[in-house]
Amino acid sequence: MALVTRRRVLTGLGATAAAVLAPPAGSAFAAGRRHGPHPLWRAHAHNDYEHPRPLLDALDHRFGSVEADIFLVDGELLVAHSADRLDPARTLDSLYLAPLAARVRAGHGSVYPGYRQPLQLLIDIKTEGASTYLELDRRLGRYKGLFTTYAHGRVRSGAVTAVVSGDRAARAPMEAQTVRRAFYDGRLADLGTSQASFASLISDNWTLNFTWSGIGAFPEAERQKLRTIVRTAHARGQRLRFWATPDLAGPARDALWAELLDAGVDHLNTDDLAGLEAFLDARRTA
Repeated sequence: MALVTRRRVLTGLGATAAAVLAPPAGSAFAAGRRHGPHPLWRAHAHNDYEHPRPLLDALDHRFGSVEADIFLVDGELLVAHSADRLDPARTLDSLYLAPLAARVRAGHGSVYPGYRQPLQLLIDIKTEGASTYLELDRRLGRYKGLFTTYAHGRVRSGAVTAVVSGDRAARAPMEAQTVRRAFYDGRLADLGTSQASFASLISDNWTLNFTWSGIGAFPEAERQKLRTIVRTAHARGQRLRFWATPDLAGPARDALWAELLDAGVDHLNTDDLAGLEAFLDARRTA
């Protein structure tokens, strides 16, 4: 079943592959005819599954990236924040994979009809990484054509780009594959050493790398450090995200979000879907 009607194949690694995986912030991308409000590609729904309607609430707010934590339990991939909150009914398939496949089918090959850029599905592995990833790979393989794929040095775009985060033991089996339906979420330590065709995303903890929390002036040395990080990631075609940024509505959060946008950070991390949607819309119309 062909879920993706329009694809682009790129050869090579690094920045070349990333044109398919998702353009860095501010870059142009082919969009075709556009319908409805512009998707907010830079909006990332942290712990998306904790909203009343996982995935669907984020899509209603036009988010370009959503995050699901998974546990491998008796051969099933369950979605939850912690092991004590596992529910056998809340599977990765039922909450994310099957709804995305249905939406792409209805949208003629796109999550957002008329827009070719892939939705990012960040999958955070909470159980042992290697075994959980191998089961995840089998599950993704059931959805033919849905996911951006790396195969023998080529990246083929799909409507959804799956990125694997969490337990670092997932890296070894991913690197060993000549065909993958997912990409790796690297850390700042991976900058300059990994290619976008493997680590399409670089994520890290804001508080471990910066002292500023949005209160007062952004120290100039930290502003330049942030922009150097962004340039380094984008030079290799990788997207950038920070977690542990302020997420309570107020001036500090807005100030930090503004600096991240101005620096070119690709994904703003939030649990407040409506708040980030309003902030990004206001910035677009300012």
